[in-house]
Amino acid sequence: MSTSGNFNHLLLRLLKEVRPYRKLLIISFTSVLSLAILGPLRPWLIGKAVDQYIVKTSNSTLLLYFLVGVFGILVLESVFIWLGAFYSNLLAQSVIRDLRIRVYNKILRFKASYFDNTPVGVSVTRIVSDVEAISEVFSSGLMEILGDLVTLVVILGFMFYVNWELTLLALIPIPILIVATRIFARAMKKSFQMERTQVSRLNTYVQEHLMGISLIQLFNREQKTSLEFEEINRKHRQAHINAVWANSIFFPVVELLSSLSIGFLLVWGALMVSGKSKTELTQLYGTIISFTLWIQQLYRPIRLLADKFNIIQRGAVRAERLFAILDDDGNLERETTSDHKFINGDIQFDNVSFAYESNPQIIRSLSLNIETGKMTAIVGATGSGKTTLIHLLGRFYDPQEGKITIGGVDIQNISRDSLNRNIGFVLQDVFLFSDTVFNNITLGNPTITREEVIKASQQIGIHDFIQQLPGQYDYVIGERGGTLSTGQRQLLAFVRVIVYEPRILILDEATSSVDSESELLIQKAISEVTKNRCSIVIAHRLSTIQRADRICLMEKGQIIESGTHKELLSAKGAYHQLFEKQYTNQP
Repeated sequence: MSTSGNFNHLLLRLLKEVRPYRKLLIISFTSVLSLAILGPLRPWLIGKAVDQYIVKTSNSTLLLYFLVGVFGILVLESVFIWLGAFYSNLLAQSVIRDLRIRVYNKILRFKASYFDNTPVGVSVTRIVSDVEAISEVFSSGLMEILGDLVTLVVILGFMFYVNWELTLLALIPIPILIVATRIFARAMKKSFQMERTQVSRLNTYVQEHLMGISLIQLFNREQKTSLEFEEINRKHRQAHINAVWANSIFFPVVELLSSLSIGFLLVWGALMVSGKSKTELTQLYGTIISFTLWIQQLYRPIRLLADKFNIIQRGAVRAERLFAILDDDGNLERETTSDHKFINGDIQFDNVSFAYESNPQIIRSLSLNIETGKMTAIVGATGSGKTTLIHLLGRFYDPQEGKITIGGVDIQNISRDSLNRNIGFVLQDVFLFSDTVFNNITLGNPTITREEVIKASQQIGIHDFIQQLPGQYDYVIGERGGTLSTGQRQLLAFVRVIVYEPRILILDEATSSVDSESELLIQKAISEVTKNRCSIVIAHRLSTIQRADRICLMEKGQIIESGTHKELLSAKGAYHQLFEKQYTNQP
């Protein structure tokens, strides 16, 4: 599709977003249309007043009527300006509210692989900055362009009606203006594309480095980070300056051409004065005044048309990225059309293989049976595929080969909602929102009562600590739980998963950040919550999984040893070596 065709397609698609708000559109357009007619009417009335009641008859009474008429037009213009501004902005905010919700909801349904390849700052830019730029298309772009076009037609109509020869003379500079506008539009489109790239880079960099500020400070990287930010900010500044540079050239050109038209008008007036009778001159003065005002009105919308067209171009560029997200079904989680809900039973990995995009395989032809009601531990070196295995079970990713079943049913045929409600994760990196302790545990689920939360907290052993916080369960813990220690955040994650009562419990290094005392409390709670559930524990601390019903040792994406703690130690294999490394040097 050509560039212009693509632009037209994007614009038409944006206009379809207005359908639910036709009434707002009609009010806005009516106001703009009224302004387009009333504006050019004022110079015509002023010209008539000069010809008929100042130069010719000096009739003050009739002149007063004309002045009242002009004043009435000004009042009406003020009313329509307010109506147009209010309802066009109301229309714009309504449209972008819907767009923002749709984009956000679409991103929520994307696979984990999308977030692996897309920085958080880019998604933030799409949802916030890009959508906001689109609002200008409706509030100060498209509607005003329509008004300006109608204004041009009405002005030219008045001018040709009064004096077609003088109109043609005044329009001599217009072809030059059209060429200048085309050049300007191309330059602005290029600068907008550069601007959108730099805005995304800036947002991504700021988001990422503010989230990692503690690491930057710990390793004394403030100066290097500051220099990198200066460079990104310099490019961001240059992208905006390019647009300013084009504006600084274009607008003086418009003013020059406008002055040139008025110059032609004055030269024509001077030539017409010589040899004219007094009667003929009385009609000349009003015409010159009217045309002077019309020329100013004529060039103003032409100048603003270029500016508003830039707003539409910027909005189209941003809309293209938003529609790319809305049209992206390849990154969506595949929803099953089967009637299968969650079925309790053994978990079976059947000849499963998986790799992250073009990377080497992480899981290699792995087969594993995890019995319900028992605890299965998975251990192994970093990069052996332990965490990837549970991500496949949670359907964060889909295997390239093989299948995973629960109770004999392929998880691809179990609804994602049902799967999420029945699998509980406690991860090493616990994410908490800037909200109360209670809301971070329940995640806003209204079916979970405060009594259930308190009971689970007592079961884990964190209730006494919460009681000491200001506000207790209503204490706001700050962004990412920054006011809590790592171990305390980990314990809250355990409470969260317990109150949701999942049938399958997955602990990924869940005790790695807690002290020995807290670990004992968690071990006691785990023994209770794992009853009658499939429990999968991934751990580096072998003390965490010694009581597991089965321990699987992974290496290079495969299970190389399997058995109980005692059986694996007796086998004197790789698990025994790993155990010896952890405990030989301990006092």
